[in-house]
Amino acid sequence: MNTTTKCAATALAAALGVTVLAGCGDDSGSTGAGGSKTVTLVSHDSFDASDAVLKAFTKETGYTVKVLKSGDAGAALNQEILTKGSPRGDVFFGVDNTLLSRALDNGLFTPYEAKGLDRVAADVQLDADKHRVTPVDTGDICVNYDKKYFADKKLDPPTSFDDLLKPAYKNLLVTENAATSSPGLGFLLGTVAAHGDSGYQDYWKKLKANGVKVVDGWEQAYNEEFSGSAGGKKAGGDRPLVVSYASSPPVEVLYADPQPTEAPTGVATGTCFRQIEFAGLLDGAGNEAGGKALLDFLIGKRFQEDMPLKMFVNPVVKDAKLPELFTKFGAESEKPATVAPDKIAENREQWVRSWSSIVVK
Repeated sequence: MNTTTKCAATALAAALGVTVLAGCGDDSGSTGAGGSKTVTLVSHDSFDASDAVLKAFTKETGYTVKVLKSGDAGAALNQEILTKGSPRGDVFFGVDNTLLSRALDNGLFTPYEAKGLDRVAADVQLDADKHRVTPVDTGDICVNYDKKYFADKKLDPPTSFDDLLKPAYKNLLVTENAATSSPGLGFLLGTVAAHGDSGYQDYWKKLKANGVKVVDGWEQAYNEEFSGSAGGKKAGGDRPLVVSYASSPPVEVLYADPQPTEAPTGVATGTCFRQIEFAGLLDGAGNEAGGKALLDFLIGKRFQEDMPLKMFVNPVVKDAKLPELFTKFGAESEKPATVAPDKIAENREQWVRSWSSIVVK
């Protein structure tokens, strides 16, 4: 998987034989400037919202949301860079802190201070001085573990990056390629945050020696290689550790039939990297007024409380309540790893090249 938690949830649901319908609203109506009643949201493939929530937006504003999905987060962003100044829509949703600098450096967005930003946590407002993007959600990339495997082996699951180097966990971890996968990149950035520029390469040399397996993307890692997922069980997966998301355990519970009383998977909360996802008003938007209204709505309580069970991410609005499924089965890292966007911008390509030379050779 090359996007964030939402793709993971959608693919996981598919592995369980559940169809997840995207709430894209009615795409009827005119487009372009001059009284358009359609506002177009460009996003990655995993944007989802309840029909009732999108209808509420239409009732409140008069605008109907049309969703234009464009592949994974990186692919969607690349398409907008190629059409800079003549965008395919009005608002872009889905650029995260690992790619934020690319979007800002290319001047994709018109500054707009969304209404309600005072209710959004300050630590996720990474562009607070210029308001080119609005934070919408957060999600943590973390190592997940197969509870049954560790119980059967009478072995404690790992809790930190350093634990993964121990002989007890040799040949147990599968991760995604940092050059092709969003969670793979996030996990690499987590190790950079933990060990620094001078130590992350040595860490990966040791992790490779301890038998880490690298696959192209999240779906292969989680639904084929990971022994703890529903898909992994069907595919004969034999790796009890996988790089996924802190929200993966609630997804396993939600789509299981019958629903278990305990999640079959757990989260090593000391291995988490925080992703923050943003939306912005595209420069040259045909419906600028509708785009601004949509940005206001995305950080409104109604949409924020709808997100967790539609896209399996956490709200950024302080007073938004999480569903019981999240509070009961989800995991939360008290101090997730972070790397400043400007540092990511300066070093991302070098880090990925170095990582590739160590692990994928």
